[in-house]
Amino acid sequence: MDRIEYVYTFGMSDDEVDERLRSESAGVLSLADDGAAYGIPVSHYYDGDSLLFRLSDDDDDSRKLDVAEATTEASFVLFDADGPDLSWSVVVTGSLRRLSEEEQAAYDATELNERFGPLRVFDENVDEIDLVLYEMEISSLLGRRTDE
Repeated sequence: MDRIEYVYTFGMSDDEVDERLRSESAGVLSLADDGAAYGIPVSHYYDGDSLLFRLSDDDDDSRKLDVAEATTEASFVLFDADGPDLSWSVVVTGSLRRLSEEEQAAYDATELNERFGPLRVFDENVDEIDLVLYEMEISSLLGRRTDE
């Protein structure tokens, strides 16, 4: 390894991990279905105990919702790299559970906007988008960072 550049990383404290999960707005949710991986950028909300994800479906034939239902253990990654020597990452793993209609009804548009920010829309008709909330029951949290 004498020719490979590297930077030492260190474990983040529970408070640092908590702060990143609360302050960052989006990351990558990785799902799997029968050995086929599927990663998607998503907005999230962290309440200190679990993560909520807001997924959208505009045609009742969403691959991400199908794969989310098939996933037994998902992972969620937040990260940032500001140049070669300053970076951090948080990896969360756990099972996903789709919130019931009653649980989702507790979130009105104002609360969804406050928790998740603007919904990223591609070529969908906004009036036809259904929002679906999933909760990750966290089984592990790992944060790493370079020395600041």
